[in-house]
Amino acid sequence: MTDTATGAVPGLARRLAAFVYEGLLLFALAVLTGLVYSPLVDQRNAMVHRTGLIVSLACVFAVYFVYFWSRSGQTLPMRTWRFKLTRLDGAPLSPAHALLRHVLSYAWWVLPIAAASQMLHHGLGIGSVSLIVILALLGYALLALVLPGQQFLHDVLCKTMLVHHDPKKTAPQ
Repeated sequence: MTDTATGAVPGLARRLAAFVYEGLLLFALAVLTGLVYSPLVDQRNAMVHRTGLIVSLACVFAVYFVYFWSRSGQTLPMRTWRFKLTRLDGAPLSPAHALLRHVLSYAWWVLPIAAASQMLHHGLGIGSVSLIVILALLGYALLALVLPGQQFLHDVLCKTMLVHHDPKKTAPQ
């Protein structure tokens, strides 16, 4: 196979930059999903059919990630920043494995947001809650510096890893 990873772990700053780029693409995907969903359910108010839209977005995002991670191990931002996702043994991810990683990666966001919701419910101010959420997100990112292979927690749990990948260096000459 000519399309292999070099094995080096991309730095945290590069992974977070790709994360921001991925967020821009997901925003566009969310807008497109909303443009399709809203007329289908005759949504004229953002609060009507909101749960259905959230479920639709979750499904669209899952399909996006599972497709790319199980097909090539790379989304467009991962390709741009030259890294790919593999299992610890270097094998590509199956669709089931990619789906598991996608679901576990929500821990990055769901836990701080659930905590924030509870803090707001119990009267803690929005400024304090925002600071706590930002610190929790930053803490999750920084946790990668001490975890095996400097991988994110969801990668450790799924036995996957992000590795540097330069197709120019691995292509046959």
